[in-house]
Amino acid sequence: MDAATLTYDTLRFSEFEEFPQTEEPVWILGRESSALTGMHILPFSSRVQHCVPESSAQRRIGTVRCFCGGIQNKWESTWLIYTAAAHTNFPFYIHLTFCKSTEKDDILCDISSRLWFTYRKNFPPIGGTGPTSDTGWGCMLRCGQMILGEALVFRHLGRDWRWVKGKRQREEYYSILNAFIDKKDSYYSIHQIAQMGVGEGKSIGQWYGPNTVAQVLKKLSVFDSWSRLAVHVAMDNTVVIEEIKRLCMPWLDYAGAAAFLDPDLERELNGFTEGACAPDQSAVWKPLVLLIPLRLGLSEINEAYIETLKKCFMLPQSLGVIGGKPNSAHYFIGYVGEELIYLDPHTTQPSVEPCDDGLVPDDSYHCEHPPCRMHIRELDPSIAVGFFCSTEEDFDDWCLRIRKMSERREALPMFELVDRQPSHFMSSDVLNLTPDFSDSDRLERFFDSEDEEFEILSL
Repeated sequence: MDAATLTYDTLRFSEFEEFPQTEEPVWILGRESSALTGMHILPFSSRVQHCVPESSAQRRIGTVRCFCGGIQNKWESTWLIYTAAAHTNFPFYIHLTFCKSTEKDDILCDISSRLWFTYRKNFPPIGGTGPTSDTGWGCMLRCGQMILGEALVFRHLGRDWRWVKGKRQREEYYSILNAFIDKKDSYYSIHQIAQMGVGEGKSIGQWYGPNTVAQVLKKLSVFDSWSRLAVHVAMDNTVVIEEIKRLCMPWLDYAGAAAFLDPDLERELNGFTEGACAPDQSAVWKPLVLLIPLRLGLSEINEAYIETLKKCFMLPQSLGVIGGKPNSAHYFIGYVGEELIYLDPHTTQPSVEPCDDGLVPDDSYHCEHPPCRMHIRELDPSIAVGFFCSTEEDFDDWCLRIRKMSERREALPMFELVDRQPSHFMSSDVLNLTPDFSDSDRLERFFDSEDEEFEILSL
């Protein structure tokens, strides 16, 4: 079966490989965890069944253990058998209950809380007369939805938010889901992405590369007045700090001093409390979604970039990576050892209709089986790395971390971070453009190319 059309529907649940117990740390979108299992004793008051005077001599004469908790083996019950004194044969018992503590459950909960966008069928025709399913061609579009959906979760719910099956979530969560519902008027629906891709030279039903989907998401984000994201696609393997700050703080004049803020506006901004969606943050700094399309080799990934790629998952600003294998896209959210952890869009599910109250049946938007893994050397070299910076301080911290990574000799940088636009870049003055959403997009598209034509990085 063609990898591009492989679906989980063709597999039995029992064939999914369990998440490994390993000494290697597990990194998921900037968070480190351990998959190893440990034991700890429950509070003493819950386990003493019989006791003797403290003055009595005690001698342990045996142990009996019981295991309970089903397939999870949540706890281990242990009876320690003692005698009351060395000269007596009448035993007493102390019941110890050991709780099996593991971060594995937390890891799986974290992964299942990521938005999982897959192939869908029976949605309204794209463009009115187009396809009603994206099976076989929409995997990269779905991966683009996942990486942007993660940015919206970070923006409105925070990195620590967790999805609980059957539990009513915050209203912001349902607003995020509604932005991706498969219908033409949702901000980031398959309909919007496919039709916007026509302007990028991709016909509806044609497979996208990471660069194309990044450019399309940037265009669509302009219409999302609720999230007010600043989506920047860094081209030519170069991230220009000045360009990003100009995009996220458009009132600052980077040719000279900062523009003067109206005192009333400044007082108004300072009056809001801090929060993920507070107007002060979005007014002072538009939350940044930074997407960096890269090609890290010719037909396979250059091993010199592997450690650098791993470290990208360790950054607290990480949104993961979109890429995969030829004609088979995945959304990579972390790694363990030499294996990448990813969400796979290659399963076809029925389209979902929101309820009248705006709530969305959400079970199919979260992956509840063990996550997929693949060796990092199997990764196709054409990828796009994503980061989210909610504040200017967050972006400055990201810049500092990237520069420290670049100073390490054992790993080769995947991209360059510079303060100002390099001289070989054409300035906006030459093109008579101003750095707002629409015009900066035209500027970047001036240098853009097809996904197969990235500059090749090498030693």
